[in-house]
Amino acid sequence: MRFALLSPKLRCGMVERPVMSRTKFSQFAWGLLIYNIAVVLWGALVRATGSGNGCGDHWPACGPGLIPNPQHAATWIELTHRVTVGAGIFLVIALCVLAYRLFPKGSPVRLYATLAVVFTFTEALIGAGLVVFKLVAHDESLYRAVAMSAHLVNTLVLLGMFNLTAWWSGDEPKLDLKRQGAVGWALLFSLVLMVFLAVTGAISALGDTLHPASSLAAGLEQDFAPRAGFLLSHRPWHPYTAISVGLYIILIAGITEKLRPSPMTRQMARWVVSLLLAQVSMGFLNLVLLAPIWMQIAHLLLGIQLWLSIVMLTVSALSEGVPKVELMTAEHITGRPDSLVPVGRATWKDYVALTKPRVISLLLFTTMTAMFMAARHWPGLALFLATSVGLYMAAGAANAINMVLERDLDLRMERTASRPTVTQSVPPATALWFAFGLEAGSFVLLWSVANLLAAILAFAGLVVYVIVYTILLKRRTWSNIVIGGAAGAFPPLVGWAAVTGNLSPLAWCLFALIFVWTPVHFWALALLIKDDYAKAGVPMLPVVRGERHTVLQIAMYTVATVVMSILPLLLPGQEDHAGVGGIYIVAAVLLNLLLLGRSFQLYQHTDRPRASKLFHYSMLYLALLFLALAVDRVVGVGGGVGHGMRIYL
Repeated sequence: MRFALLSPKLRCGMVERPVMSRTKFSQFAWGLLIYNIAVVLWGALVRATGSGNGCGDHWPACGPGLIPNPQHAATWIELTHRVTVGAGIFLVIALCVLAYRLFPKGSPVRLYATLAVVFTFTEALIGAGLVVFKLVAHDESLYRAVAMSAHLVNTLVLLGMFNLTAWWSGDEPKLDLKRQGAVGWALLFSLVLMVFLAVTGAISALGDTLHPASSLAAGLEQDFAPRAGFLLSHRPWHPYTAISVGLYIILIAGITEKLRPSPMTRQMARWVVSLLLAQVSMGFLNLVLLAPIWMQIAHLLLGIQLWLSIVMLTVSALSEGVPKVELMTAEHITGRPDSLVPVGRATWKDYVALTKPRVISLLLFTTMTAMFMAARHWPGLALFLATSVGLYMAAGAANAINMVLERDLDLRMERTASRPTVTQSVPPATALWFAFGLEAGSFVLLWSVANLLAAILAFAGLVVYVIVYTILLKRRTWSNIVIGGAAGAFPPLVGWAAVTGNLSPLAWCLFALIFVWTPVHFWALALLIKDDYAKAGVPMLPVVRGERHTVLQIAMYTVATVVMSILPLLLPGQEDHAGVGGIYIVAAVLLNLLLLGRSFQLYQHTDRPRASKLFHYSMLYLALLFLALAVDRVVGVGGGVGHGMRIYL
């Protein structure tokens, strides 16, 4: 309830007047947040223009006297920043006093207003330290990098406090931290990752300021030079971190919207993803255009907005009254008492079933063969095992998350009614923890044994499967598998990157081949289980367009698959001899003829036996095609198997 607080002047017989209403307080808090964002952006201008020593080493005065006499632009810029910071200190103190007068004991408004005061003072002290210890202008010491990183972290926390003060001044629901499980911890971890990303951004921005490059190529040469200093050698970490953290945030935003459904959560999740995509685009332009000052400021502004949106996503998802979908019973999901299922005790087989090993087996095979293609010999036992296990863990995590998010569909489909999340032998909340643990292990394993690119690619495949296919497309359009099927095309990229640390044209040909092969394979299966999909209300192609249209689409993608399988033959030779030889040519011709024949038979007579034959052959087709290409590449490296299969440990 909003009300006005009356000032204590009744003793004098005066008519009581409101000090300030909560509505006015809320407006003041939001305004103070905007004011502090402007102060932060001006502080970034101080750093980007090298104006940090505009007042010399004098603090808090701007010069030896009490009254400053600015002679240079740098002095004006620095002085303006100090004045606005000083005014902000008085404003936040006023905010805190009003919070204690307007809100009762125990109110979160009091808490966050108090913390805003604390972090305002620490913000000012860190800024003072930069000046007093001369960590400004052209100083490029490690101490400055640490101090600036701490300054930015403090800034983010401070803005978060202002945001939360303003939010709860509007009588919003309190936090409910009980039984939030993996979702709650994942959201909190996203805040930690954003802080880490900000630190890498601060180091990168300082490097851009002190070591501007004349071109993108010159900048990369600076960064990877053998004697590059701390700032330059760590500058590339920001884009790597941005990609990894960005994938994580997209994943968590999508899962949160699904498992903590509310209008506010939905709005904030979509706002987070939109801001993230805009921020990544701005970062790319910063890189290409060599980070002009105005673009650095815009990049920081988008970063602040993204940070505050993640804060609000976390708060809205963990508020009282928001449903916790993974904790719901089958009856709550379907609304039918007869849908309740018995609860069993989990075994190791149930956890293996969460990963869908039969589905992963073919993906894993394409990863392994891609490693041989890339290495053109035995890639080494440690790398081979680590990459295979890491890919399995990432794909298994994606499948486990899929089971949690689609439990309502699995309840309605006969084919999926025995899944562990449906029988609750593994409760969905536990399955989510299991999935997050698998992905974390996958990322660490691939990064430590292979390289960061392989880890990012495996994670990207998970995000595409969970967000693009499972959440965005599967329930909305029959073309779900066409676009979302890209998730299954990532494994050969992972295998290739694990060996070489890059992605060649042949690696992208493998990706494209699986991309166009997937509809052929999946729609053949969809013809077999279309009744199950219809029962669950999933708009798969045979359900919404009919069998005849499905067969026509299968034929089109069969032709596309054949064409894509020919592309490796057209690639120019690699540095280590020609790319593809006779073994692959013979295998491709035979396998493609059989694939075209199976598709033509299904086109002539659409029935279950022919659909089943095409479905099962499509798996054999892809496996043998990849195997033939791997053997061809290995044998062709030196003219014989003996040379190509040497063991490299």
